[in-house]
Amino acid sequence: MKRYKSIPILGAILLLFAQSLHAQDAETARVWSLEEIWKVAEKNNRQLKLSDLNLQQSNLEVLEAKDRLLPELSIGGDVKLNTKFLIYDNGLFSSPQDVPVKGYGYGVGYNLNFNLFNGGKDRRNIRMKQEEETHRQYETDLQKHSVKYNVAVAYFDLYKYLHFRDFLAAEIAAEKKQLSLIESLHKNGIVLKSDVLRTSVKLSQLELNLSAIKKKIDVTTQRLNILTGRDNEAELVIPYKAGFEMEPLKDSGYTDYLAIALLESPAYKMVNNDIKLSELNIKQIKATLSPKISLYSNYNYTYPQISFYPYSNDLWGFGQTGIRVQFSIDNLYKSKHSIARAQAVNNQAKEKASIQKDEISIQVKEAYLQQQQALESVKTVEKNMNKTVETVRVIRNSYLNQESLLTDLLEAENALLEAKFNLTTAQTNLKLSHIRLLAIAGIL
Repeated sequence: MKRYKSIPILGAILLLFAQSLHAQDAETARVWSLEEIWKVAEKNNRQLKLSDLNLQQSNLEVLEAKDRLLPELSIGGDVKLNTKFLIYDNGLFSSPQDVPVKGYGYGVGYNLNFNLFNGGKDRRNIRMKQEEETHRQYETDLQKHSVKYNVAVAYFDLYKYLHFRDFLAAEIAAEKKQLSLIESLHKNGIVLKSDVLRTSVKLSQLELNLSAIKKKIDVTTQRLNILTGRDNEAELVIPYKAGFEMEPLKDSGYTDYLAIALLESPAYKMVNNDIKLSELNIKQIKATLSPKISLYSNYNYTYPQISFYPYSNDLWGFGQTGIRVQFSIDNLYKSKHSIARAQAVNNQAKEKASIQKDEISIQVKEAYLQQQQALESVKTVEKNMNKTVETVRVIRNSYLNQESLLTDLLEAENALLEAKFNLTTAQTNLKLSHIRLLAIAGIL
């Protein structure tokens, strides 16, 4: 009976195991679009994680700067041993008067200091930390665009190599059939032995090329997994057979992309942020010429009372509250060179902003023209592709009718295979050029 009771339990375990295997197969067979890979990269890419940690650090620095606006408050106490209390009424070398005090003492109290005015340095320091946080946010955005573009490059490389693999596999299958046909024609004395050898050599070269492409697929898959933070050896399936289109923005020319880039580009925002930081730094240095005004308060209980006459061996409480004003006279001449240096940094930041603006203009122009060139290349390659298909068809028929040489047929077939490669490459270049343009413009 115990054996029969264990059968349902064993069945349940097998069912759970089967469900687990099915879930693993479903996960393995998942097809990843470019947008889905981008989302995974934004979450798991190590460079982006490091940028997020830097951003968190900046946020904490802002909070730390705000904490400095709070008043300084401290409590303290002490325990001490007192020596004899000697008063020299008639000079150091005369006989002193021994004032009776306890041989020990103690004290406890608090001290409060609250800044009322220091030229706005504390609040300006908060603004500077906020600008630094904004700067790191722009760095994070720039890093995100860079990662997404690198992911797209690897993704389209994989897309391209998978197509190349299929082209080569189909070409190998067709070439094997053609080799069988040529061998039968050779047996019948219709073609020469050299035709069989040439076809065999071409078949071997195609198989070698297929092996090289498969290795490139493995390397590119690993690179894409690393960029997305996935396991290096994880399987990655993309919908390369269905194809996917990424159309350029309609009615968008170079001037439109440039206007967007000057508003959205993280690189351009960073240099403008540097100008704001340098201007705040100038004001911060000039603030050292302002007086510092603070409210202070303290109160202490001390035993024994030996601070004021008459002295006493009793517990004594005393405190003060008031306004303290400080002004550093030395800053009147020390700050001149500091202000001049800060002004020079500000001028450098403005020049860097102008240089970055020119650089962005060049990058947008280059990326826009590359996109236009890629579009023209696709159209040209498509026309060549149609012509090459027809050429292969005509030469193959003429070869079978012994009206042309095998070398002509092999050259035409190689040209057709190359045309397929060129078309796929041109299509991926068009998509990549558009993505690069969006990345430069800061809207990827």
